[in-house]
Amino acid sequence: MSSPPPLPGAARSAAAVNEDIRALVTACGGWLYGETRQRYELLRDEWTVAVARERALGDVVTAA
Repeated sequence: MSSPPPLPGAARSAAAVNEDIRALVTACGGWLYGETRQRYELLRDEWTVAVARERALGDVVTAA
């Protein structure tokens, strides 16, 4: 199951958020409706911010 939303001001890594996105999509069989869709959109937005933050800090790891 995915972890709870982060506390305000607490920044999670893009990898941690991505893990939650993958778990959410897997748990719902790939069908995102209603609350599941809302949760996905929040996670997607959090992931976007995390990636931008990591790029700015030079913390992004290139995928193989």
